[in-house]
Parts: sequence; C-alpha cells; structure tokens
Amino acid sequence: MSDFEDSAALLPRAVTPGSQAAHGTYQGQPVSFVRRGTRLQGRRERAWEEHQKTYAVDVPRHVADTSVHPDFVFDAVEVFGRRAPLIVEIGSGLGDAVVHAAQEHPEKDFLAVEVYLPGLAQTLLKVASRSLTNVRVVQANAPEVLSTMLPPGSVSEVWVFFPDPWHKTKHNKRRMVKDSFAPLVARVLETGGLWRLATDWSDYARQMRDVAGAAEDFDNVHDGERTGADSPLTEARLSAVDCDRSSELDTAGGWAPRFPGRILTGFENKAHLAGRTIFDLTLRRR
Repeated sequence: MSDFEDSAALLPRAVTPGSQAAHGTYQGQPVSFVRRGTRLQGRRERAWEEHQKTYAVDVPRHVADTSVHPDFVFDAVEVFGRRAPLIVEIGSGLGDAVVHAAQEHPEKDFLAVEVYLPGLAQTLLKVASRSLTNVRVVQANAPEVLSTMLPPGSVSEVWVFFPDPWHKTKHNKRRMVKDSFAPLVARVLETGGLWRLATDWSDYARQMRDVAGAAEDFDNVHDGERTGADSPLTEARLSAVDCDRSSELDTAGGWAPRFPGRILTGFENKAHLAGRTIFDLTLRRR
C-alpha cells in the first residue's frame, strides 16, 4: 500500500477517476479503505464475469471509479423482489461474514459494500456456490453509499467489522469510524436499528467508543457494562500487545459481548493468534 506525504495532502489536486480513492479520502470523508489492487485472475475473474450481472449492483459513477452518482438510489424491494430487513456490511472483504449470515438468515437481505474488486469476486464465488438469493454486492465508497445511495431509514443493521486501523498516529485522521461518519450511518438506519462494530486495535476501539458516546443519534446498547477486570481494554493494557503495558483499569466499559452472528474469519483468527484483543460495540439508533 502506498501512502501520500502529509505535505502533499495540503496541495490542491485534480479529481480524476480513482485519484481521491487512491489517496484515502473522498469529499472530505475517509474511503472504505485504500485499495491494494484490482486485477482479477483465475477463478475470481471467471466468477466476476459469470455472476456480476446477477449479484453486483450496477452503480452509475460520478468522479471516481468507486464513487456513486448522487442521483442513484438503491431500491432493495425491487432488487431482491421482496420486502425484508436489510443488513449492510461496510468493508466486506472476502465475504465470509456476509455470506455466512445470509445463509443462516434467509429471511433477511444483505448488501456487501467493498472497494476491493478481488474481494467482491471472491464473495460472488461463495454466494453462487451456495445458490443464495439474498445477497448483493456493490463496489463503492462507503460514505457515498450511506449519504445518497441508500434511502433514509431503509436499513435494519450496519456492520463495520475490522476496518483499516490506520494505526500510525499521523494517519489516524484517515480512520472511517469518526464523529463525522456516525450521522451517515444514522441516516440509513431505521429507528431501533443497530450499528455493530468490531476491531482488534485498542486505540481504535477507544475512538469508536468515544464516537458512540458523542453521537446524538445513538445509544450504546451496553453502556457501562464490562468494566474493570472484565473490560477488554483492561485486558489489552495488561497484555501490551498493541499499547503500552499498564495496570490501569478501564472504568468506562460499554463493550458488547462478541456478536454471535459474526463468523470467525481468517482475519480475526490471525488477531487471536497474535494475542490481540477483540473489541465489540453495539449502538442503537434512537
């Protein structure tokens, strides 16, 4: 992955297809994550060619190759042919979580939002092999999906699992889950809808919890729970895997138990093997 120098970010640059997505931002919001490559080969290439017309949302573009034209609105009833709860996963990766959930819950519909084309192709392979009809994928920048593509109040849950942590301090500003992102999620969620988050970086987890506490549109479902020795943040401080070792107890809590609907992916398993702590948060739309 290539990063641009902070000084270069201060200079005006032309908006060309893919240019802002390549730099990690789009219209002032972080993109879903910076793409590491889009070339399709072998089974993934064949899967995309064979199944994209069935499962991929055909999005009219705007100024970038993963942008969404502001006039385009996703009609879930028309796409899925029924009216059902819609769950949106932001940054669906290789599709393990969304495909597993769709198979377990045929009564619900799922939209996987991802900018990494090989990941979407891999998702199509899994969807097609299981003959699932309740999954669609879209190659698009998440903030645009939430701000214009999805109708207000049309989603029952939004999932953001293990987003790019941008763990270097100078890169923290590129994180997706920040105060300005919460209103976009709130816009698409129905009243009582859930925003589920997970990360294996303690600093990002604290930031997510701060966002939850400051968001006027959300309540933390587990506010005040899992404090002290029961807090995953206390565990992370004691282990010092990704932060300075400390015996300071987390007195704020607010952490959700592990979401049982989230399958253990290879990515999360690697985090466990590395001794990293997993943090879950669940927010409810007011």
